[in-house]
Amino acid sequence: MVIDVVLPQLGESVAEGTISKWLVREGDAVQKDQALASIATDKADSELPSPVGGRVAKLLAAEGAVVAVKTVIAQIDEGAAGTTTNMSLSAAPGAPVSLPPVLPPPPKVPEVVMPAARAPMATPTVRRAALENDVDLEHVQGTGERGRVTRDDVMRAAGAPAAAGGKERPSTPPPAIEPPQTRATPQTQQIAQLINGGGGFVPPIPGVGFGAFKVPAYRAADGDKVVPFTRRRRITADHMTYSKFASPHVVTVAEIDVHKASKLREAHKERYKAEGMSLTMLAFAVVAAARAIRENPQVNTRVLEDSYVVLQDINIGVAVDSPDGLVVPVIRRADELGLRGIVRAVDDVARRARAGKITIDDLSGASFSVSNPGIKGNLFGGAIINQPNTGILRMGEIQKRVVVVEADGEDVLAIHPVMYMALSYDHRVVDGVAANAFLWRVTEILEKAEFEV
Repeated sequence: MVIDVVLPQLGESVAEGTISKWLVREGDAVQKDQALASIATDKADSELPSPVGGRVAKLLAAEGAVVAVKTVIAQIDEGAAGTTTNMSLSAAPGAPVSLPPVLPPPPKVPEVVMPAARAPMATPTVRRAALENDVDLEHVQGTGERGRVTRDDVMRAAGAPAAAGGKERPSTPPPAIEPPQTRATPQTQQIAQLINGGGGFVPPIPGVGFGAFKVPAYRAADGDKVVPFTRRRRITADHMTYSKFASPHVVTVAEIDVHKASKLREAHKERYKAEGMSLTMLAFAVVAAARAIRENPQVNTRVLEDSYVVLQDINIGVAVDSPDGLVVPVIRRADELGLRGIVRAVDDVARRARAGKITIDDLSGASFSVSNPGIKGNLFGGAIINQPNTGILRMGEIQKRVVVVEADGEDVLAIHPVMYMALSYDHRVVDGVAANAFLWRVTEILEKAEFEV
């Protein structure tokens, strides 16, 4: 029986994936759950397991192909033996043994089956470049492998200089990019639709300009180093640009005396270390945020087209570094974990992020985010909201400062560790009263430091 292998839904908001590499060939024997291919998405890379054991009958998508979720990309002949299966040899006593025939090399992987509209083959990055430059991919001749449209093809079609990437630099300076027209072209209408539901706003095009303003063309100078965007950097750039367009950001800041929390941490950090965990101020901040969200749910929301959702589960994304750049793995139902559970969860996702073992599920489903720039985080900063969240809390650097405290009924000066925390919130659905109430409660929880350690 032939079983279809489809590209599954690889996380929230993921609509397509790229076949980075096939790990099997046609005719190979595979076991159930054996990795068939490496799949790259806008969130992370993962391996696609085989749904059944059997023989690979067909590979329907080429390496590098971008396919939509739920698309059939391979077929498995369930229960059939493949070329890598140990075949049993049986013969009558004294009869010659017939060896299995040598199979010819597997056929070249066919192109991905495209829909009837014959949409051009292009990666999400190339499609975004086409939108930004008002280029219709249907009319672009692809020069990439198997006719794939590259970014250089798009830029040539737009009349712009080709992207730098180790190619010979032209002898004449590149021409300045023409300013975009203010008319609502189909491409700019599509961007506007993403941003505000098609309300008539024509947004500026990154790297090009807006209206009468145009971005000056880059002129190469000795010593300049052109660094092409990595896939992760391009995804981050697109996300941040969209977030700033879509969400009217407001930032509010609190000064927090973390004297009691710091003493609590110092008293117990060695015990946690002996258990293989790091008791950090980030863990205290995540616990405080989760408690404050439960009491102020307006910051735990998501905006829809003409409404918004107050989310029940408190899933906090924690920004951590990885070999491919910053990622935001999610601690689910953080308000139910307590300090020890948060410490264990933060340690786990940070360790796997540094090892490059983060999965798409780890990065999906955040309802609020906490960012910790580390010991060199400076005073404070307004972070960009992690879409589709409506709030993000950024920790600042902890510094010793002179504060006023009460002792024996008198106000006295003391030197305490102090941290600024900045809340960025989406003013479409989060009002100042709700945002300030949330941040005030975070401050109170951290300053009282009533945590079970």
